[in-house]
Amino acid sequence: MTQSGASDPAISPYGPRQYWRVTINAPIETVWNTLVKTDTVLPFFFGAICDAGPGGLAEGRPMRMVSKDRRNAIVVGEVLEFTPPHRYVHTIYFTQIEGEQPGRTTYELKEVPGGTEFTLISEALPGTKVGKMVASGPFIVNNLKRVVETGRPLFSGEMVMALSSVMGFMTPRISRIENWPLNADAWRLKPVA
Repeated sequence: MTQSGASDPAISPYGPRQYWRVTINAPIETVWNTLVKTDTVLPFFFGAICDAGPGGLAEGRPMRMVSKDRRNAIVVGEVLEFTPPHRYVHTIYFTQIEGEQPGRTTYELKEVPGGTEFTLISEALPGTKVGKMVASGPFIVNNLKRVVETGRPLFSGEMVMALSSVMGFMTPRISRIENWPLNADAWRLKPVA
């Protein structure tokens, strides 16, 4: 069962915190390895591929979520913490929205009786694109659970993957992958203190 959108009254420099938690019937290593895949389309991440370059996901390195055809970078960020198989934290910035404050996303995994407790924590300023995407927390958590437990996403995940392939032509030019190289420091945005 998903605990949806629990809020924390504390506000980080990235914005208010929202939490979603679910128990996944699988070992922690299985959940972790599914979450951090960088070589395949991820239905729980809206049909994107996590691209971290040859060095892979590691603290201090850039990462980006790219379209299935690898023509567009939808989200870019920097890995702030990477502690397998328990915690992965990164900034999140939507490439289509110039000049917005980045958010921060945290994934926490904990072994519990019956499997793995998975918690998604989103921090973003209200009114920003990232702040609006906070509502996607249940989609991410529930589709990750389903993919890990059955190998297939929920119907919602299948539909998003099908639509993302068709809608690619609508992605703005600013999101083209060549505008968001993994070796660039220019887009590594820090929160306003």
